[in-house]
Amino acid sequence: MVHVLSSRMLLRPTDPERTRAFYGGALGLAVYREFGEGPERGTVYFLGGGFLEVSGRSAEPPAPGLELWLQVADAAEAHRELAGRGVEILQPPLRQPWGLVEMWIADPDGVRIAVVEVPEGHPLRYRPGI
Repeated sequence: MVHVLSSRMLLRPTDPERTRAFYGGALGLAVYREFGEGPERGTVYFLGGGFLEVSGRSAEPPAPGLELWLQVADAAEAHRELAGRGVEILQPPLRQPWGLVEMWIADPDGVRIAVVEVPEGHPLRYRPGI
């Protein structure tokens, strides 16, 4: 068994400054730490229980299957806030057949991001023994 102490997703954008403007500005993610200098410096953002590191540069956008899942308390409120900041909404908040309320957006390189609300009574809110 591997004992994992910490983890983060690494994102190598085609335009690091544009990507930092999206995650730090448009989404308003808090910065955990920064390192290095110049446009390809690293910025690590808080993602709830995890981290997203934007560092380096790639000639190609990330793989098309890469998606982020961000849980929020209120998807409708997140929709209003993000739309007000000019974030393109791919799909407005909709309750899905599996019970989650999902909104979809994308970062500047096309990485799809699910902004998810877990409503009261949904099994993801149930913690056995708690």
